[in-house]
Amino acid sequence: MIAFHTIAVPHEDILAGRLTMDVFAADLWEVHKRRAPDEYRDPARFFPKTYQTEGLANLLAVVEKRLRGEGGDPVIQIQTPFGGGKTHALIAMYHRAAEWGAKRVVVVGTPMAPSDTLWGLMAEQLTGGRAGFEALTPPGREALRALLAAHQPLLILMDEVLEYATKAAGVPVGSSTLSAQTLAFLQELTEAAATLDRTCLAVTLPSSLLEHYDEGAERLFRQLQKVAGRVEKIYTPVQEHEITHVIRRRLFSSIDEKRMQEVVGGFLDYAVGESLLPAGVEPSEYRQRFEASYPFLPEVVDVLYQRWGSFTSFQRTRGVLRLLSLVVHALKERELPYITLADFDLANQDVRRELLKHIGPEYDSVIAADVTGHEAGACKVDGELGPAYQGLRLGTRVATTIFLYSFSGGVERGATLGEVKRSATTTGNPASVVAEAVELLKGRHLFYVQQQSGKYFFTNQPNLNRILLTRMENIEAAEIATEEEALLKTRVSGRRLKVFVWPTSDAGIPDTPELKLLLLQERDDELMEAILKHKGTIPRVHCNTLFFLVALGNERLALETLIRKRLGYEMIAIDETVNLTTDQRKEIKDGLKKARGDLAEAVRRTYRQLFVPARDGLKELDLGIPTYGEDKPLDEEVYDKLRLDGEILERIVPLVIRERYLRDQEYVLTEQLAQAGLRTPGETRVVSDEAWEQGIAEGVRQELFGLGALEDEQPVYRYFGKQEEPFVGLAGSEVIIRAEICHAQRAGRRAAEAGQPVYPSPDEAGAAVGEPGLADVGEVSEGTGAGVGGRVPILHKRRLRLRFTVPKGKVSGLMGVMNLLQHKFDRLDIVLAAEQGAISEQEYADKIQEAFRQLGIEVVEE
Repeated sequence: MIAFHTIAVPHEDILAGRLTMDVFAADLWEVHKRRAPDEYRDPARFFPKTYQTEGLANLLAVVEKRLRGEGGDPVIQIQTPFGGGKTHALIAMYHRAAEWGAKRVVVVGTPMAPSDTLWGLMAEQLTGGRAGFEALTPPGREALRALLAAHQPLLILMDEVLEYATKAAGVPVGSSTLSAQTLAFLQELTEAAATLDRTCLAVTLPSSLLEHYDEGAERLFRQLQKVAGRVEKIYTPVQEHEITHVIRRRLFSSIDEKRMQEVVGGFLDYAVGESLLPAGVEPSEYRQRFEASYPFLPEVVDVLYQRWGSFTSFQRTRGVLRLLSLVVHALKERELPYITLADFDLANQDVRRELLKHIGPEYDSVIAADVTGHEAGACKVDGELGPAYQGLRLGTRVATTIFLYSFSGGVERGATLGEVKRSATTTGNPASVVAEAVELLKGRHLFYVQQQSGKYFFTNQPNLNRILLTRMENIEAAEIATEEEALLKTRVSGRRLKVFVWPTSDAGIPDTPELKLLLLQERDDELMEAILKHKGTIPRVHCNTLFFLVALGNERLALETLIRKRLGYEMIAIDETVNLTTDQRKEIKDGLKKARGDLAEAVRRTYRQLFVPARDGLKELDLGIPTYGEDKPLDEEVYDKLRLDGEILERIVPLVIRERYLRDQEYVLTEQLAQAGLRTPGETRVVSDEAWEQGIAEGVRQELFGLGALEDEQPVYRYFGKQEEPFVGLAGSEVIIRAEICHAQRAGRRAAEAGQPVYPSPDEAGAAVGEPGLADVGEVSEGTGAGVGGRVPILHKRRLRLRFTVPKGKVSGLMGVMNLLQHKFDRLDIVLAAEQGAISEQEYADKIQEAFRQLGIEVVEE
């Protein structure tokens, strides 16, 4: 990359940093007294650094013509805006007059005492004394003409006359004032000069009211214009389109035109490709402007000269030169191909002071807060744009550009996105990154940037970001926790997992077969272990039904910040004391909507560390980064994760049952199958009894295994194959049996049945169902069989009422009977009486009543 300072070589005083204001503050009186800096006192140094504008060249030609007696204007008024080059033009005439052999009279009103006189000063410079000109009243036109005629060719240079006249207004002269006498003298002087062919009077007057001070000075200004205007001609030494040439000549000793054109051409190619040129400006036109202003982008000069130059305190040419000299000096070691507004270093105290003296010291804190401070929003954006762009400091460049566009002495302020892009971008990256930086800055990082009518600008009033931040900082941590807990409860459904938000002990988590999800604010291994092992004072049985979803510590701050932002927006929205614009109210509405939407993702991003019971403790899983735009309840995502990872099964394949449980055993109790997944850590959890029932039934139909019961501690199959729909009870002595055993038993039954009746006799049938203490109500129906006449009566019992006492240790044996009865009858009522023992109220509530509640059984206690 070609550095600008190797193409446009700065003057030695710029490189050396001799940048005091007096270097740029032209002072005719100091030049006359031989006390001015060499840049102004020495013609050999003055003219090489002075760009001869069309106006200055014309002015010098007119003066030379007049001094040579070849005509020309006798009285010249030089009028420009404040800082527009008036004094510089007088100094140029002063040095040229010496070359032309003319005498020079210099009258500068600033150093003159109020009681001094213009005529006395002129006489002293021409004759060495004030004889005849020492009074406070003018000597008269004839005496004045004689003095001037004796010293032709003569150039009279008058600067800051208005300032002197204002001071002289306080000096009384009889019934008049010295100011009034001065006006009379000036009229005599202009008339006398007009009668002499080789005398020229050049007077400067401002075209703005800055130097007029008050109403009295304004009246004097108008009187001076009236007096001088009778015979003078007004000249403007610098036109606006020439300011770039003036700047280049003063700041740089040489320009390598060829290399400069290469840099400008490279920028034009980039700018056209990125659509960065101003609307309606052709590339050829912009090229001409850039070549004229190089090494500065044209907008640098435009903003400083037109916007900052419109401040009444900003001396246009002088102020622009001073500021740009500071910028060039600060950048002389940088490898920049050209200079934009974004390259102004607002952290540089010299540059900063030059700007603050026009806009006010209150902007010092604004710059620190948003642009230059370690915690400034611009610095934060520098680091947020990704590794590829961090070294470019695009956040700082954008903020600096907006700041310099933000001020003027008129109503114009602010920069469009296109203007920001043009100054803040670099040719090594897409301009779209600048737009991203703008969005980040205005969206949440800058506190003093406003947006209006498509323009961005700084003010000293906090924007919505600052108001929001203040509200956010005043929200207590307890309120954040309350909002987070409430938010979590809205982010779960409880449809497939029973959810517990922020449990603090094991006692509140029921010991039931259902699957449970516990949300924890932070990882707490001690609490998780306690919940897994206990339910209050008793050991936990269903410990494999618990899952813990824990908030990640490194994501918690982002979640809490979003909660604060949402609460802050809500507070501002209802606060009638905050004076908001229509745009700001819309911004609040949009910001609140976005914050609420972002919170859903933030909750999911934060609560994603999942702990699952395993054989050797807890196994850690990660839900991963949430899918953009997906709005699924937390517990549903956990459920899907567990299902996809095989931690829970919605259905169990019969082959898996056989291979997992019957490979090394002849039979397994079905109750154990269902309970093992809920009670043994690390076992696969089948989500429901129905899934077990369907899996076992299908395995029976496929003859992968049989279903039966233990009789005298031996497995006896009841269902095997498709002959009869199996009924699975998952209780009592019900077992699944290896297929080979079922095959053997079935073959044995068939062999045994070969010599016996298919149906029992009526007496045998009755005896089969008769038991002590049994009362029955039934009816007889006919069935088709192999008995006499082909018909054998079969007894059907329509209602059973049984009463019995269960021997100690025989409860499990009844479960098979219960399963059969429930299979045969739609309604099964049980009356349970337990005596000769005791159970605590707590155990009765926790284990008995809770078990019936989980089973959906309504119990009436007698």
